[in-house]
Amino acid sequence: MKALAAVLMLLPALAFAQPVPEPEGYRMEAYRAPVPETLAGAQVVDADEAHALWQSGEVAFVDVLPQPPKPDNLPEGTVWRAKPRDSIPGAVWLPNTGYGALAEVDAQYFRDGLAAVTGGDRAHPLLIFCLAECWMSWNAAKRALAEGYAEVYWLPVGTDGWAAAGYPLERVTPRQ
Repeated sequence: MKALAAVLMLLPALAFAQPVPEPEGYRMEAYRAPVPETLAGAQVVDADEAHALWQSGEVAFVDVLPQPPKPDNLPEGTVWRAKPRDSIPGAVWLPNTGYGALAEVDAQYFRDGLAAVTGGDRAHPLLIFCLAECWMSWNAAKRALAEGYAEVYWLPVGTDGWAAAGYPLERVTPRQ
């Protein structure tokens, strides 16, 4: 039933979808757009396969959804709260690490975050995700491979597909 709901949710997009080729480098713009069905070097998984990996407890889950910055032009005294993020339980949120080009501080934040969730073991499996049709997760998974991580899973349906399949979400905060 969960799988049927997920398929029905994605059916309109699939009806008109043309295969999206993998770029040679990172996607540099239009991050919310149809994504490839593949990622060379990674294992692409659907929500049910991701759930099985999650249940095994042997895979580190990494969420790379960007976090919007506080607007610079808010009137003085305005209370601003970042939009909350509901993610896969136990996932580590490394926001803003899925852009095509990263400032060195963001690249180091990504490397440090991956090292923390894997205990510094590049053979430790990672599953990287964002939202459905989000190039941020594709870029971040590709970047993890470039950093030498040997077992990288990519969940292209992200938390959208995970939730549509009936799996739980929990509130997360960015890794400091």
